[in-house]
Amino acid sequence: MDDHVFLLARVQFALTIMFHYIFPPLSIGLGTLMVFMEGLYLRTGNRQYHLMTKFWTKIFAANFAMGVATGIVMEFQFGTNWGGYARYVGDIFGSALAAEGIFAFFLESGFLAVLVFGWDRVSPRMHFVATVMVALGSIFSAVWIVIANSWQQSPVGYRIATETFGDHTVTRAVITDFWAVILSRTSLVRLLHTVLGAFIQGAFFVMSIAAWYVLRGRHLDFAKRSFTVALVFGTASSLAMMLSGHIQARTVAHAQPAKLAAFEGHFHTGEGGTPLYLVGLPDPDEGRVKYGIAMPGGLSFLVYDNFTTPVTGLDKFRAEDRPPVVVPFAMFHLMVGLGTLFVGLTLLASYFRWRGTLFEKRWLLWVFVVAVGGTYVANQAGWVAAEVGRQPYVVYPEVKPNDDGSFTMEGGLKTRDGISNRNVVTPDKVLTSIVLFSVVYALLFAVWVYVLNSKIQHGPDEEEAPPPGTSPKGLLETVALRGAAQSREGGRLVTE
Repeated sequence: MDDHVFLLARVQFALTIMFHYIFPPLSIGLGTLMVFMEGLYLRTGNRQYHLMTKFWTKIFAANFAMGVATGIVMEFQFGTNWGGYARYVGDIFGSALAAEGIFAFFLESGFLAVLVFGWDRVSPRMHFVATVMVALGSIFSAVWIVIANSWQQSPVGYRIATETFGDHTVTRAVITDFWAVILSRTSLVRLLHTVLGAFIQGAFFVMSIAAWYVLRGRHLDFAKRSFTVALVFGTASSLAMMLSGHIQARTVAHAQPAKLAAFEGHFHTGEGGTPLYLVGLPDPDEGRVKYGIAMPGGLSFLVYDNFTTPVTGLDKFRAEDRPPVVVPFAMFHLMVGLGTLFVGLTLLASYFRWRGTLFEKRWLLWVFVVAVGGTYVANQAGWVAAEVGRQPYVVYPEVKPNDDGSFTMEGGLKTRDGISNRNVVTPDKVLTSIVLFSVVYALLFAVWVYVLNSKIQHGPDEEEAPPPGTSPKGLLETVALRGAAQSREGGRLVTE
């Protein structure tokens, strides 16, 4: 019975967070692209850039609403299914979530009304400020969530407190150094990797729709300019992701060596250099990677800058501390493979754009139409690899080396110990909620696709020029317009 509750609770959390994670990366990437587009409008005065910003703002608003609606659900699960986890990390995780609400969500939602409804009510410069603030709010939201998650992966700046309430003892982590939690090296590395993944998704999303317009012969000037801006942004982000991924792998190698071993299917620590598997099928029972194609000494080079130093394998950890291998290995290699594909596609498209022949390559444009799906898969795969790779812990322990070269893990919180009281949370309750969530999420996803498709099919609009200046009356009218729209649509954010 306990195993059923534990498994179902994990399935429910994976379902809700993976569905939610469809939307935030696009908000971050698309919001940042909108800043560049509107900045180009202010610099050049070309109305096409204004039309671009306005069109993509409609897409952003619909996506933002979905992100907010699906994100609320996850927080309730901490108090329902994961009571032990909530008690243990509440002091640290609660601080990060509070900071997100203050520094990110209020900033983002506060300027969202001006961004969506202020086109003909505020000046271009004021509207640009709103666009920048909304984009920063999206990124700041990621900052605090990544900080909270990174603390669970590599805890710093805390102590363990034990409190007794009658015959019940509670153990929890308490912050001792707030800035150590925020500025830890692992947090900054993970944040860069996460934000770059969002940038790539936003760029490929814009290129997908723009390529479709070009192939259909619609809104050609708009589409070509949108594709070009997104291509420059996507190429820079994809190249930066290669460096970020390398730094991230090194960070994991030192902070979570068992996770890196699972990523690479590295079962046994050898005497010489450790190979880097490009493809293969890990077999935990036999302790090897079947049908593997490997680069000799490649993993040693990535971690230690030489081809001879052995990398720690899973055999150096106790069996009860080892993560599963098959899922992290598959998801990690899928993410890396897709990232490499993005680099190749953007560099190839940049070359053709430089030659002036990009929009004649219909086969390549069709590739970009469908390639956006790969960015969603890559972001999801990265999350799965990171979270499954730290099992069986939900809060990673301290990794201490022993004299014989092995490692001992001390402290932390195992995922199984984070589940709520089994007498309260039963399998039938969790299973029922999973079914209901699945139905609701399927409907929400259908609505999201319908709204996006209708806006994409409609395309960009021409409109009157914005006013030359911003007045208090214009700002108040904008906010009032947003409130009226929310009232008409039952509280849902809509774009008109």
